[in-house]
Amino acid sequence: MTSLANYLDTVLFSVFPYVAMVLFLVGTIHRYRNETFTYSSLSSQLLENKQHFWAVVPFHYGIITVLTGHAVAFLVPRQLLLFNSRPLRLYILEVSALIFGVTTLVALFALIARRFTDPRVRVVTSKADWILYAMLVTLVFSGVYVAVFYRWGSAWFAASASPYLWSLLKLSPNIAIISAMPLAVKLHIVNAWLVIAFFPFTRLVHILVVPNQYLFRKRQVVRWYRRPQLSRS
Repeated sequence: MTSLANYLDTVLFSVFPYVAMVLFLVGTIHRYRNETFTYSSLSSQLLENKQHFWAVVPFHYGIITVLTGHAVAFLVPRQLLLFNSRPLRLYILEVSALIFGVTTLVALFALIARRFTDPRVRVVTSKADWILYAMLVTLVFSGVYVAVFYRWGSAWFAASASPYLWSLLKLSPNIAIISAMPLAVKLHIVNAWLVIAFFPFTRLVHILVVPNQYLFRKRQVVRWYRRPQLSRS
């Protein structure tokens, strides 16, 4: 059993991450070059907007905040550990992260419920969408579970997960720390790699083409060539 567990750890945390990253890079580039017009969120807002708004807005705020926290722990782990050296700051960070994690999970369930309950939206929902939702639910739920039952995640992520991720970038995987992690943590990490691998085949590709130019373009002037009320007659 021990040898089997070691073998699985090697495959899941030492080999599969590179497979996921290759699929991500090759898949996104191939899709952009050959299916440029599919680089979209494929929004169904025009079909139903009320439930869409109250689900997608909290989801985006929650997931962006959570991902930003992961990025900070990965990029500046020492500074984060120094920040967490004061108990009050650690409590505030942990509670805030949990709130945004729960917000993301609730909003995700709302998005799934909308896909199920609205016939027009359900018709335009692909198999890839359902697979993606299943992956995201598992990913976010396991993250919230870890935050609740294995406290001080911001600290041990910076101390343990961050060195593991840096070892992958250095092409010298060090899975010793990850192998000793609880099953829930391993599930969370594996699902993260699954989402990255599946990324090019989903609507998530729209993240890569966010229209940032709209933030910096010159203001547009709109002129009426006839009175607005006359245009309705």
